[in-house]
Amino acid sequence: MFNFFKRKREPEQLFFNTDIHCHIIPGIDDGSPDVNTSVELVGRMAKWGLRRIIASPHVTFGTFPNTRATVEPPLEELRKALADVSGSPEILHSAEYRIDDLLVKQLDEGNPMTLPQNYILIENAFMQEPWNLDQLVFDLQVKGYRPILAHPERYSYYYNRKARYKQLHDAGLLFQCNVLSLAGAYGPAEKHIAEVLIKEDLVDFLGTDLHRVKHADVIDEYLASKDYLKHRDALQGRIFNDSL
Repeated sequence: MFNFFKRKREPEQLFFNTDIHCHIIPGIDDGSPDVNTSVELVGRMAKWGLRRIIASPHVTFGTFPNTRATVEPPLEELRKALADVSGSPEILHSAEYRIDDLLVKQLDEGNPMTLPQNYILIENAFMQEPWNLDQLVFDLQVKGYRPILAHPERYSYYYNRKARYKQLHDAGLLFQCNVLSLAGAYGPAEKHIAEVLIKEDLVDFLGTDLHRVKHADVIDEYLASKDYLKHRDALQGRIFNDSL
């Protein structure tokens, strides 16, 4: 007798233990709005096998002008809420810096919120490439920072000039792709470009870019998909999340 009711595939765990890009600190950007939501998101991340979460709140001039003074109190509140939750991941923070005057200011003050080993997560505007991107990458390196470009697959102005990706990467700008992109959360174009970057060996880090419960639902479905297995096999041993 045929089984018309196909059993749903159980979600796999992520093949890395450290997330370097997510927005789970409550109430400071467009991510989690409150501690209860943050606790739920962290619980979902723990089920994916994540043992260390480096939250990356937006730092954007005029929108999310975050500093250590705005980030660390709500982070501590979240840590307290998780203190009695068994198996909770370690939670640290860096930041996701939009390339703008606020980034320049924090760099000039010598106190940017970096990842371990002086990596720094930066993002382009979505409408056009920053005019000073090449100079900024060079200046960051001169100052001893190791820049990582967040979700390069989401900048549509690169789609018709893919050689720019290799040019930037060859100049020392590392690339962090989103798990949500590989899951198709933003659309087929972002997923396709992320897969192109994998094929060209230009993906150095992955990040969930988790903002909300809906994102967690998408990742749950992705981890139960054949696409996830394909991406895992292509990237395993090639990304550096767990070396931080």
